[in-house]
Amino acid sequence: MDYTGFEHLRVEHNGAGVVVVTIDRPEVLNAANLRLHRELSEIWGAVDADPTAAVSVITGAGRAFCAGGDLEMLEAMTTDYDTTLEQWRDAGAIVEAMLAATKPVVSAVHGVAVGAGLAVALLADVSIVGESARLSDGHARVGVAAGDHAALLWPLLCGMAKAKYFLMTGEFLDGREAERIGLVTRCVPDDRVLAEALFVAGRLAAGSATAVQWTKRALNQWYRQSSGVFGESLALEMLGFLGPDAKEGVAALRARRDPEFPSAAPFR
Repeated sequence: MDYTGFEHLRVEHNGAGVVVVTIDRPEVLNAANLRLHRELSEIWGAVDADPTAAVSVITGAGRAFCAGGDLEMLEAMTTDYDTTLEQWRDAGAIVEAMLAATKPVVSAVHGVAVGAGLAVALLADVSIVGESARLSDGHARVGVAAGDHAALLWPLLCGMAKAKYFLMTGEFLDGREAERIGLVTRCVPDDRVLAEALFVAGRLAAGSATAVQWTKRALNQWYRQSSGVFGESLALEMLGFLGPDAKEGVAALRARRDPEFPSAAPFR
């Protein structure tokens, strides 16, 4: 299988049917630009088409898993309608592609996982996170609705009460807290994250392919039943990017200051 068409994803065969996919923009904490955002939806079909792959492990190069969308992409979404439409399609495609992927995915999460990066981490069938990993949906801090995965996944993973709190505040969780509330599969010491993910992937690869793949397919129907929730949340996220709060949220990120959202003005 030829993976050379992927610019920001590095793919390596680890033996015994395990493929390691590394998000490879370490100089920006693996933040997603337009190209990487698209590739995060395309890689799963490529792995499914690879006859030497039974399971994939997704991780990040350097100090982070993925710091979400980079500032250039976020700024473009607040000013350019066509870019917003493109990201609406691509954000939906990431979720749809990962739910449709036949072969199981294990995420190995260290450092920061935010936004689209967190979507990939949590859409994996098994998520292994480091104790000091920092997870946040992040959308509320930019002034847009939690859209690209959160309204779909979080209530099923950790319950509605926790989902509402963390998604409306944008607060970070470390690996221990994420495991405690059921958001992730397993929390391990930071230096064991990739090794544990590879161990789990090897175990899945050594099992009955039909049993593993069909169990995944059946369980993902719980997510598919909430497709209306996902569609509305994604549309509301993109609508928010075209409003004044998102412009202020992105400007605040660039200036490394607290945002002053226009819609919050009457309450300040």
